[in-house]
Amino acid sequence: MSSEKVKDMQSRAEKKLMWSLAVTLLILVGEVIGGIVSNSLALLSDAGHVLTDAFALGLSLIAAMIMQRPSDFRATYGYQRIGLLAALINGGSLVVIAVFIFVETYHRFHAPPAVNSSMMLIVATAGFFGNILMAWIIGGGHKDLNLKSAWLHVLGDTLSSAGVIIAGVTIRVTGWMLADPIASGLVGIMIIWGGFRVIKEALWIFLELSPAGFHVEDISAAITEIPGVSCVHDVHIWSIGHGIPAFSGHVQVSDQKISEADVIRKEIEHKLTHVGIRHSVIQMECAECGENGIYCTIKTTADAHHHH
Repeated sequence: MSSEKVKDMQSRAEKKLMWSLAVTLLILVGEVIGGIVSNSLALLSDAGHVLTDAFALGLSLIAAMIMQRPSDFRATYGYQRIGLLAALINGGSLVVIAVFIFVETYHRFHAPPAVNSSMMLIVATAGFFGNILMAWIIGGGHKDLNLKSAWLHVLGDTLSSAGVIIAGVTIRVTGWMLADPIASGLVGIMIIWGGFRVIKEALWIFLELSPAGFHVEDISAAITEIPGVSCVHDVHIWSIGHGIPAFSGHVQVSDQKISEADVIRKEIEHKLTHVGIRHSVIQMECAECGENGIYCTIKTTADAHHHH
């Protein structure tokens, strides 16, 4: 993908986040006032979720702005992981707010207070349509984890608003006050699920684990099949940012001219591009490694002394 296309995508992401943040703040004010007036925990739980939405969208917006900065001497890989950091904080905030909701739900289960279902329904319905508008603005199927985490916040809030509406209708028709804490508990479950999912994806990249769908042994075997390649070792596959896999490895060839080895290197790069890896560092060599395996162990000082 060209740098101009990436910039265009990031610019559009910024606009989406700005509009969504404006709508979120309006919903937040309405739900806090409505929750206090109606005495509805489900509505206040939803307002708590909307508060994390506002925080998440604000954080994602700042991250999206920083991510547009080009690579420099401070960040030679660029600023892609700023968005990941925002996603990680967003995921953590979802888990924290869910814990608070579970604690308050437990208390209200034992002593459910009276709830003004009419006020609860009006505010929850307005919040529901506001969230649908935000979900439409941001859109789904994002490759950017930062935008994806913001979208998950909004999606979770749309579902929780629907839960509050169902609880409000139940209280209005049957007078069963337990519907309110039950709805808030379900909201909490949805929030915590979304939070853990985002945290897992962000940590996967921060810990530099192999991206999903990329297997070191398979890729190394494919490279070894290229004519002129004796073996591949010291192979690493990780992600620079969400959806940006990288590869590094030592490729052993017979003693030959640099121009001949370069033909093999280009063929390897072509194979890597074919599987979706566009950033690669390939070291061509003709001497054997001490431990000629795919995963060469990095020797510590203690190991070196031991061998002496």
